[in-house]
Amino acid sequence: MSMFVFLAALVLAAIAVHVAAQREGFLSIDCGLDAKFRGRKDTYTDIDYVSDSPYVDGGENHKVAAEFDTSATPEDRRTLRSFPSGLRNCYTLPTESGAKYLVRMVFFYGDYDGKTSPSFEVHLGSNYWDTFDGSSYWWSEAVFIAWASWVPVCLVNTGSGTPFVNTVELRPLEATLYPQVTADESISAFARKNLGTNDTLIRFPDDPYDRFWEWDPNSSWTNLSTKEPILQDGSFPVPIPVLETAVAPVNNGTVLNVNTWKTYKRSFEFTFFLHFSDIQNTQLRLFDLYVNDEQLMDKYSPSYLAAGYVYSSTWSKTTDGKYNITLAASPTSVLPPMINAYEVYNNIPHDTPRTSTKDFNTMMAIKLEYGVKKNWMGDPCFPAKYRWNGVKCSDLTENITRIISLDLSNSNLTGLVSDNFTFLTDLQFLGLSGNSLNGPIPYSLCKRNAGSLVVRYESGEDMCNKTISPPPSRNRTAIVSISVVVPMVAVSVLVLSYLIWRVKRKPKICTHDPPKESELQSAPGSTRSHGDHLQNTENRRFTYMELQKFTNKFERFIGQGGFGLVYYGRLEDNSEVAVKMRSESSSHGLDEFLAEVHSLTKVHHRNLVSLVGYCWEKDHLALVYEYMSRGNLCDHLRGKHGDETLDWATRVRVVLEAAQGLDYPHKGCSLPIIHRDVKTSNILLGQNLRAKIADFGLCKTYLSETQTHISTNAAGSAGYFDPEYYHTGRLTESSDVYSFGVVLLEIATGEPLILPGHGHIVQRMKQKMATGNITSVADARLGGAYEVTSMWKLVDTAIACTADAAVGRPTMAAVVAQLKESIALEEARVDSAVRVSPVSDTVALVSTFSPSAR
Repeated sequence: MSMFVFLAALVLAAIAVHVAAQREGFLSIDCGLDAKFRGRKDTYTDIDYVSDSPYVDGGENHKVAAEFDTSATPEDRRTLRSFPSGLRNCYTLPTESGAKYLVRMVFFYGDYDGKTSPSFEVHLGSNYWDTFDGSSYWWSEAVFIAWASWVPVCLVNTGSGTPFVNTVELRPLEATLYPQVTADESISAFARKNLGTNDTLIRFPDDPYDRFWEWDPNSSWTNLSTKEPILQDGSFPVPIPVLETAVAPVNNGTVLNVNTWKTYKRSFEFTFFLHFSDIQNTQLRLFDLYVNDEQLMDKYSPSYLAAGYVYSSTWSKTTDGKYNITLAASPTSVLPPMINAYEVYNNIPHDTPRTSTKDFNTMMAIKLEYGVKKNWMGDPCFPAKYRWNGVKCSDLTENITRIISLDLSNSNLTGLVSDNFTFLTDLQFLGLSGNSLNGPIPYSLCKRNAGSLVVRYESGEDMCNKTISPPPSRNRTAIVSISVVVPMVAVSVLVLSYLIWRVKRKPKICTHDPPKESELQSAPGSTRSHGDHLQNTENRRFTYMELQKFTNKFERFIGQGGFGLVYYGRLEDNSEVAVKMRSESSSHGLDEFLAEVHSLTKVHHRNLVSLVGYCWEKDHLALVYEYMSRGNLCDHLRGKHGDETLDWATRVRVVLEAAQGLDYPHKGCSLPIIHRDVKTSNILLGQNLRAKIADFGLCKTYLSETQTHISTNAAGSAGYFDPEYYHTGRLTESSDVYSFGVVLLEIATGEPLILPGHGHIVQRMKQKMATGNITSVADARLGGAYEVTSMWKLVDTAIACTADAAVGRPTMAAVVAQLKESIALEEARVDSAVRVSPVSDTVALVSTFSPSAR
């Protein structure tokens, strides 16, 4: 969930999450919707749509022709954005690097310009995805693993008319879905058909991932249906309404044919998923599977009232784009073959070079910080004819390029010289002259490049290769990187390695039916043996079937984390729990699963979320926690409960309790435990808004005193990441302290971490605090209802926590002490019912902390 900080930076208004309907992580963009409108709620799906203005730089807003602008036309087709200028125009979608997503673009021409419907290409990043062929209505989906903190989807003018789009939708997916998708290859939907139904389209809320399931009527098929309960497959969910219908050959025939084709695809390599749930249990049903007359599987028998699927782990090829799926009854079968649904996908090979992930994220950070427009869309370097203005790139290394020159001269830049330039580690030239920038060149920028960087500033001199003295760290205004936070290449390699392992392990055709019995085995995702790691824990070990029972077949979705989806459950004793599901292909490995189990097993504190138990079975890993009924702090500040403003006393008490929970693992264990992912969404709230720290999946336990300060695996979330850890790889308790300081600034200001054109919250607050006016810092929604000294104490603590150098930060114990003083001051104000003193709220900024040895 780390890149939803990025989402907060981009959208004008937070996307609401509807009770029991809206899925967390959905981004639904109504292209052409006027930016002055907050958004709209779709009447069919109850999904909230927002204007596309924050996500795209160019284009024009239009409405479809009057004859189509009626109630008969779905809302998402009535407006559109066209792109008469530029060869390539891109939407920038916030993502979490290493996570899997579905992206969909919907096109309805609607005669908006009175011309002929155009033809143009659609690209995913720098790679070809699909072609719009001039149809009156068309949609295209792609499934991909995000390679950066944002992913561009682009419309490319091929000379056959003006590109346009009506909606762009981004949906997070479980890692188990569509295993063919890797870091080097995505897939494009060729067909997704729901068989045996009269419903023309099934989507959200029936499908929690909002996939489009279109009907496919055929007179040579017999429709079958049931209303009996069907057991869902947790690792590859298919909508229950899709599983409730099926088709078989008419007149009990022995052969069932399914075929379709499209001819405009560049590549005709395809893969497929066939979905089954037998709804007749009277006699034996066996059949063989063929694709284009090639037998892929024999004697398949679908499970009764239980979902299963068959998929190809390799790509099939055809010269004309046509395919034919055949199900032929085996000689011993009594019932004819049947099928509920099928999906067919083309591959999207990542054959075009791209900019390195770190440089990619850095350039987006710079673009957002300064509000750069130009042609800064898509990949900065590729394809070469769309390269960003002012950017020069290195030669390729394994199909990856680095940015070596960035000329932003005369670009109307304002503000300070950003530390984000520091993260372009191969940069040889930086041109900043002709702008309205102020302040010095960051010392770390020149120091990092060790004399190899030429920086042209207002004087025209090379500012890096002249004598520069580093300013004192306490007085220097820090500008924290807003996007380049984690070298996620390591995560991508782990994901790719696992997928390669899976391909080698599985046969060409793979089935996934409900396991006949629970099997404990060494789950993939780690090269180490963990066979007895959990045997001695005191927590309960659940079976997957028990989790299905306790969650009512995972009926109530309540959140999403790094391991996967979280569901509400109720145990036999009626106690409420939260079940975090993680399947074998999750982008988080078994080691992280065990890290959370081990940490929560041996560390007990009233302000740490309690682990009730776990599940470790074939294809299923899960953690079961106590249920925190009031959600998380982030939701109360800016999300689900954004209209319910927390008063100042409640905010301080919540962060005090969170600080106590974080302090205990630092000092309460023989070897400290570092959380590494402290953020407002990991501070959970129970009854009476009592706070507990959650999500220890990235935690790090010191192995020995000699390894106390070294970590080779960067981790964390965008905007909360300790910049010193990023530079040095040194992991200490102060990494958590930095992240917690960012949390303190959030609760004081109520602002998102990143504001386009204004930078990171640490940078913004340091600038505001320089004025000495606390009103400019405090959340306006508080209405001035706070004790001024209490506010100053908390904000000053936050600034101390976010000091550039770890040595200048307080311990969590010191933070707890300061927050206790802050809450005491505020409670005294409330208890005495005395208004805030009329004395000026301008006070001296005197930190109670001073640098000390760690």
